[in-house]
Amino acid sequence: MRTISTVSPSTGAPLESYPVTDEGDIDALLDDAVRAQAAWRRTPLKDRLAIVGEVARLLDTRRDQLAALAVAEMGKPLDQAREEVQKCATVCAHVVEHAEQALADESVTTPTRQGTVVYEPLGVALAVMPWNYPFWQVVRFGIPALAAGNAIVLKHAPNVTGAALALVRLFSDAGFPPGLFTVLVVDPRETSEIVTGLIGDPRIAAVTFTGSNATGARIAKTAGAALKKSVLELGGSDPFVVLDDAELDSVVPTAVSARMANTGQSCLAAKRFIVDERLAEEFCERYVAEMDLWKLADPALEGTRLGPLARPDLADTIRSQVERSAAQGGRVRRSRQPSPTGPAWCVPAVVLDATPGMAVMAEETFGPVAAVATFRKEADAVMLANATVYGLGASVWSSDPNRALELGSQIVSGSLFVNAVVASDAYLPLGGVKDSGYGRELGVAGLREMVNVRSVVVQAP
Repeated sequence: MRTISTVSPSTGAPLESYPVTDEGDIDALLDDAVRAQAAWRRTPLKDRLAIVGEVARLLDTRRDQLAALAVAEMGKPLDQAREEVQKCATVCAHVVEHAEQALADESVTTPTRQGTVVYEPLGVALAVMPWNYPFWQVVRFGIPALAAGNAIVLKHAPNVTGAALALVRLFSDAGFPPGLFTVLVVDPRETSEIVTGLIGDPRIAAVTFTGSNATGARIAKTAGAALKKSVLELGGSDPFVVLDDAELDSVVPTAVSARMANTGQSCLAAKRFIVDERLAEEFCERYVAEMDLWKLADPALEGTRLGPLARPDLADTIRSQVERSAAQGGRVRRSRQPSPTGPAWCVPAVVLDATPGMAVMAEETFGPVAAVATFRKEADAVMLANATVYGLGASVWSSDPNRALELGSQIVSGSLFVNAVVASDAYLPLGGVKDSGYGRELGVAGLREMVNVRSVVVQAP
């Protein structure tokens, strides 16, 4: 029997081994998902939502158990892992509160007839999910899609297989019928071939993917060829624009937190700090001092804020981006703290005098590394903010919210936050533009993403 193994990013020690889902099992699981979904779509919405409410209860009951898996498998600091699980419960609460209204039939009167708009499930959705938020990424898509009457086949990142299977158990214990939420354990060497085959399979109605824009483009191409709906939440290089009237006492600690949360491994993290040149020197000195307060430590310990990156290759990539940026003229300031032993650990750094062509500005940086660029005119700030292929989130900071909003409205992004850190919220739609993808999760838009919006007209004979 073939297996894959998970490994601790903190120590490099093996954790668990899991049997790979073979081709025959995949075929049977797809059949099971189709049968389960056919019955599930006929289940009254109030009954579906009762199960969603039970998911929320179990997430709370099993919070510490689930958080420990995130700590072990991808190195998430314990406090942040608990917060992730708790955040998953907020999605359930939002769905229970708003699904009936969002999915209710709507009467429409036209000049010539009376019609109804109905929201019907698409069928079985394939979800290809990343490791950085092993529970949140799945729940924020999965719970709205299940509530709408769909089934889900999940291909999770291999290094968080334990987290994926824990969600299967939790969803089953909450009352979701067998076959409705299924996990495929895939050998990483076979992922591309298997995902391509699944998207082309007539039993799969749609696909959602969160991850890199390069992989997202391949999935979009495959889905387009198969005429399947796709939702893509891809990379980000969010600008954090600091205007000359910003209060640095509060902005700088917030800036470091916006970059360092989840050890910098977030699509929505602030990555490019675009600062008015009148504040730049003070901002940079304060940023470095605050960065030094974020200590690398065992992620399983209470109070740890920075752990290892999820894999050694990710740390190698970040170090390469910093080195290339230095060769391109950036000034690198690294945290003065010692780094724990191990290939997945990465010392925090900031690259000053950053310009649009540098690696830390042009590429997504997925780790505790920030880039700081300066501007003289607000038009230059907008130009720098938009000088990226990405368009996920953006934030603008000023003592005058209207001024910040005016500038922010010129930045191309899926989300804009004024004097607040960009963050996903169960009640607000989440998604990007440009190379950050398309489609939306969360909010009412997320509840309606995996549905067929159908017009129905009935006239007397």
